[in-house]
Amino acid sequence: MTAKTLAVLNYIWLALVVCAVVIGGWNDRLKEVTGGAFDGAKTAVTIALGLIGIMALWLGIMRLAERAGLVQRIARGLRPLLQRLFPDVPSNHPAMGSMLMNMAANMLGLGNAATPLGLRAMRDLETLNPRPGVATNAMCTFLAINTSSVQLIPATAIAILAASGSTRPTAIVGTAFLATLCAATVAVISAKFFERLTIFQPRREPGEVFDKSPTPSARRLTTQLPEEMPIVEEPPRRLSALGLIAVVLLTVFFFALFLRIVSPGLFNLPVPAEMASQNVFVRSVNALSILAIPFLLSFFPIYAAARGLKVYEEFVEGAKEGFGVILKIIPFLVTMLVAIGMFKGAGGIDLLTSALKPILAPLQFPPDLLPLALMRPLSGSATLALLTDIVHRLGPENIVSLTAATIYGSTETTFYVVAVYFGAVGVKQTRHAIPAGLLADLTGVIASVVVCRAVLG
Repeated sequence: MTAKTLAVLNYIWLALVVCAVVIGGWNDRLKEVTGGAFDGAKTAVTIALGLIGIMALWLGIMRLAERAGLVQRIARGLRPLLQRLFPDVPSNHPAMGSMLMNMAANMLGLGNAATPLGLRAMRDLETLNPRPGVATNAMCTFLAINTSSVQLIPATAIAILAASGSTRPTAIVGTAFLATLCAATVAVISAKFFERLTIFQPRREPGEVFDKSPTPSARRLTTQLPEEMPIVEEPPRRLSALGLIAVVLLTVFFFALFLRIVSPGLFNLPVPAEMASQNVFVRSVNALSILAIPFLLSFFPIYAAARGLKVYEEFVEGAKEGFGVILKIIPFLVTMLVAIGMFKGAGGIDLLTSALKPILAPLQFPPDLLPLALMRPLSGSATLALLTDIVHRLGPENIVSLTAATIYGSTETTFYVVAVYFGAVGVKQTRHAIPAGLLADLTGVIASVVVCRAVLG
């Protein structure tokens, strides 16, 4: 990368650290700056260690899905859409299936499943990277989609409103869906636009040679495979008759559970009080959120066993990769959260809020939302605390509280996602991923205000 190429993350990180020290010194808050740095480092390791078990679980499940040929089948079904979004990724590559499942998990609000699936997708994309350490166009587009994925049910925001006594906590389901739809559209468009700009193009240093061979851990994932060749070490056998029956029975069982949650009356069951005011769409999304994880955890092993795979051994092989992935994440996560903690401790967010109030007042942007909007790309836990404060201070029925909940449910912690996803594959030059993600966040905030004012105001 030449000196003219913009290393966005380097400048942002350095700016956060320098501004934190300067602002903290001016405001006599250097003690808080130090505390923020230590808290950020501690939080980063805590988050990473907490991901080990979940990561091992989902890498094991994904191993079963891939070896059984499920990932490839899913990717083939959505090949036209995925090929438009990721033209550099072969249509039969495992990354297609991993990205698809990550997007589906994000849409259903399954955060514990979405992150490991996203990390697996990044590792699959890295096998196609001719220049390790530099983000590819596909990686940047995938990350931009992750920071703005369409949210069907903002479960956390709804829970905050319900706990505060809201009579209509699910009122933000529609507003959050529309806001994330706008954010996701802008994310894809901006990622595709930025990747064409010269300033974001990776450039070769004198004497540098691009490594186009696959990584040792993924020699079987070569882009030179013919279209019809499956990307597995050895093809599994055909689905047996008993296996097909087991898969069908499991699917029917979960479909019955789905109907039981959505329409309890069909089974002569009383309707729970919290569901009485919900429409069919909200009930359906809630049912999918509840049943998706148990279904995946049972369907993949049964399907793999029905195709003759040794499910225990394959699951263990996939789970082994989890610890190594988390070890790669920790340094990147510590680096980013330390800078964010320092900036927050110095009072940088408060300073930005005061500076931007005169600009946003004529635009009728509620001043109470500004700290939350500024904090959202930096820290999920801090944003949640700000949301809780707004709801308790203004009331759960207030339009500002509902807008804040919509913002929380329709945006993402961009810098956390960058640190975790790119850290898992050792990417240091993020190119246009952060600008696209931040633009999506900005769109989500603006769309939240406009949609809530039109629908709920």
